Amino acid sequence: MDPHLATLKRRHKAIEDEIADALRHRSTDDLMIGDLKRRKLHLKEEIERT
Repeated sequence: MDPHLATLKRRHKAIEDEIADALRHRSTDDLMIGDLKRRKLHLKEEIERT
């Protein structure tokens, strides 16, 4: 597997885990969750282009 692609997939998974953790805590700001979701989507799009 391409090292760049592997890095993107690890980052995508890390953000996915961070979103899941944030959703478990009621005190998490909705703007922060939205930002994480946008970053995750951006990575997904970059993975698909690779």
